[in-house]
Amino acid sequence: MSEEIGAYDLVIRGQRILTTAGITAREVGIRDGVIVAIEPLGNGLSAREVIELADDETLIPGLVDTHVHVNEPGRTEWEGFASATRAAAAGGVTTIIDMPLNSIPPTTSVDALEQKRVVAKDQAFVDVGFWGGAIPGNKADLRPLHDEGVFGFKCFLLHSGVDEFPHLDADEMEEDMAELKSFDSLMIVHAEDSHAIDRAPHPGGDHYETFLASRPRGAENKAIAEVIERARWTGARAHILHLSSSDALPMIASAKRDGVHLTVETCPHYLTLMAEEIPDGATAYKCCPPIREASNRELLWKGLQDGTIDCIVSDHSPSTLDLKDLENGDFAVAWGGVSSLQLGLSLIWSEARHRGITLEQVVSWMAEKPAALARLHNKGQLALGYDADFSIFAPDEAFVVDVTKLKHKNPITPYDGKALSGVVRKTFLRGTVVDGQNPGGKLIRRGGV
Repeated sequence: MSEEIGAYDLVIRGQRILTTAGITAREVGIRDGVIVAIEPLGNGLSAREVIELADDETLIPGLVDTHVHVNEPGRTEWEGFASATRAAAAGGVTTIIDMPLNSIPPTTSVDALEQKRVVAKDQAFVDVGFWGGAIPGNKADLRPLHDEGVFGFKCFLLHSGVDEFPHLDADEMEEDMAELKSFDSLMIVHAEDSHAIDRAPHPGGDHYETFLASRPRGAENKAIAEVIERARWTGARAHILHLSSSDALPMIASAKRDGVHLTVETCPHYLTLMAEEIPDGATAYKCCPPIREASNRELLWKGLQDGTIDCIVSDHSPSTLDLKDLENGDFAVAWGGVSSLQLGLSLIWSEARHRGITLEQVVSWMAEKPAALARLHNKGQLALGYDADFSIFAPDEAFVVDVTKLKHKNPITPYDGKALSGVVRKTFLRGTVVDGQNPGGKLIRRGGV
């Protein structure tokens, strides 16, 4: 029996709605920005506004991207909150968590966090949370940052690429992990070993294989082994960022079986691109750790499917065009980072469907699992009581990436000209369409609902 007219602010009806029960025919009722009813299609829920999905459309939960470098303030010419969150919404991402570095100042103190929040608050088109940073000498800042709502702390085990965010050695990381354990926070780690990279060949020139040799798998494997053992000894929660070396998967699986509190992410570039196909001088593909060979890529997909890798996030790390050294294409000189915030869902879906992997599984890796990592209990699923964050997705519609039409600030991406499946037609944040004109995103805090 339907309730009176306008019982809900919005009702979405369709044959293909991705709920916790899979893709099924449902009506979804939204009130005050929250999902308050999910009923069988035909129940006739009434609302001020009703949207009927087209036959080729699926309603999916908003994606959660826990690895985005927004770079504002300080390097706003690289990216900023307005451009990054517009790009996120265009790609079906309704929550991002901003990395503590590449902005100036980096988020290594409460004061720096406040500076970020001040600039973010009136220009966010999706919800934005923040990671804190763990650097030498800021151990006393970790608890205050945690209390101010950061979702955890990022550290590097080698030079971060920017001097204002220095790296920890393994002993310092262990000391900070023990501190984080005392208030149940999370250490997220860029795991490449500085000594191994110091001894690797120099990356100069425009040949991708020379650059690849300069960031060997061994450097990643050694650093991941350190993270695992320090997490084991301290009992702290640890997360491996942007896994690219498939060699590390058995060690990660073994640590998880042992009860080490370890989670792992990988990124669209490691799952869709391969070293063998990267042209000379194509510095849009440069990132650290690097895109590796096709055989490595296959093993990363296996690691996702068997649960060794928990989630897929962008590591959107943009820069200005000049920093990519496009004139010379020198991989040693170019800034390392791939811009893909708007494209992640289409990239992963295009690759997954060829492998017989369902849309439900893709959305779990890109929404539910990153939300769980950040302990966002009201995001990442289309379920009762959750925020009404979702997108209308046309999985069979194809398009060709045109870098000039992407919403992020600098028109460079390795995916320019690539044909992909899956178009995000509309994105909703708390039941309201994200229009790119009126910023309705909130700044969110750890533990906040």
